[in-house]
Amino acid sequence: MPGNAISGDGSGRRALILVENLSVPFDRRVWQECTTLRDAGWTVHVICPRGSKRDTEPEALIDGVRIHRYPLRAATGGPAGYLREYGSALWHTVRLARKVGPVDVVHACNPPDLLFLPALWLKRRGARFVFDQHDLVPELYLSRFDRGKDLLYRAVCALERRTYRAADVVLATNESYRDVALRRGGRRPEDVFVVRSAPQIDRFQPVPPEPELKRGKPHLLCYLGVMGPQDGVDYALRALAKLRDELGRTDWHAVFVGSGDAFDAMVELSRRLGLTGQVQFTGRVPDADLVRYLSTADVCLSPDPRNPLNDVSTMNKVLEYMAMGRPIVSFDLKEARVSAGDAAVYAPANDEAEFAGLIALLLDDPERRARMGKIGQERIGGPLSWRNSQASLLAAYASAGDPDRARRRPRR
Repeated sequence: MPGNAISGDGSGRRALILVENLSVPFDRRVWQECTTLRDAGWTVHVICPRGSKRDTEPEALIDGVRIHRYPLRAATGGPAGYLREYGSALWHTVRLARKVGPVDVVHACNPPDLLFLPALWLKRRGARFVFDQHDLVPELYLSRFDRGKDLLYRAVCALERRTYRAADVVLATNESYRDVALRRGGRRPEDVFVVRSAPQIDRFQPVPPEPELKRGKPHLLCYLGVMGPQDGVDYALRALAKLRDELGRTDWHAVFVGSGDAFDAMVELSRRLGLTGQVQFTGRVPDADLVRYLSTADVCLSPDPRNPLNDVSTMNKVLEYMAMGRPIVSFDLKEARVSAGDAAVYAPANDEAEFAGLIALLLDDPERRARMGKIGQERIGGPLSWRNSQASLLAAYASAGDPDRARRRPRR
């Protein structure tokens, strides 16, 4: 029965993963966790929103994982829009959790830090609660909205504290996030497990470069990822304008792969900067096309500016560039250095002129680009491998099910 001692070996146990931010299996981290648990013997259910162009079915059984999806309209119009979005997501999550029935573990992935509510409901029915902290929501709020530490900021801090308090164990994506769970969340070191995100190696296998993707230029620059207000695509575009206007470099074509809230604004900024002829926006593309662009790219861009969130977050695009053996230009962020090491060169934080200069430096040094690419691939195959994260994930599940943990847990 749910609520008994569990272990990393699922042995037929049931896990329910809650996601609000992305659909599954489009959310690659969540999908890797699903398949890791499935392979360890768990029966895995997922509740998540439907995608707009993929993951659109209300229910799907994919590779043994049962996925329950609900319709969700992304927030617009400020705080009221987020209240509507999150209220709808919580209602659908509880509705579908009732359909799934009893589970041994409820595994909630933020943002937002509201999924502790259905998790608490399931805990009262015998489940253990694993909190998978994908983002630091207070830092996300400060980085996305120029409002300072106002009432809403204090509210998201309170929700984060409630989530930490409710969880049996916490999954952190890196050591910086783990430190926050210990310091701000008051968690014991043995309650927090680092489960780093890692690219799926079988998804990122280089293919022969296609020179036609360079649109007649000697070099291709590539950006891959979400285009939100905090993701720095505007910094990259202004750096490219400086590369052309101040450094006199026109020997490149740039492709920006991905979409997000700021996509239309970035296309318009590119137009205003006079980059339309040299910068291409693809939107989201199939994996095969993504691999073609990355295999052809000479330099990849990670322009996330330094802010309270980015400095301590692991960027998936950096790991994916490394898996493909591409050299990277990044701003100097704490976790960017932890991930990429010598696979990247680092401009002073938010310095677009220096960012442009480093692009030019790498374009002129093919041997260095090759060395950096090899370093990145070796890191992805070694210390940053998903194999290490799998072991940590299963250890976290075993710890969540430790029958003695409640007696050892200090009162707060």
